[in-house]
Amino acid sequence: MDLSQPTQENVEYMIEGIKSKLKMASAAAMQASAFPVSNYEDIRDIYEVAMSSDRLSIAQVEALVSELGRLRQK
Repeated sequence: MDLSQPTQENVEYMIEGIKSKLKMASAAAMQASAFPVSNYEDIRDIYEVAMSSDRLSIAQVEALVSELGRLRQK
């Protein structure tokens, strides 16, 4: 997938990948459609951090989830 373009489709792809990688218990509550394209660069940064590591510490997971929560539209 070409993630160089800030599209809603790419945002949804990255959010789904992050949820899968983090094995989030509350993944169902985190709808990809709740993340606006205007936050694309921040979401891509989170995606790259999550995907670049084989194992994430609990602190890293909590930090990434917290950041996702900040980016989500209410």
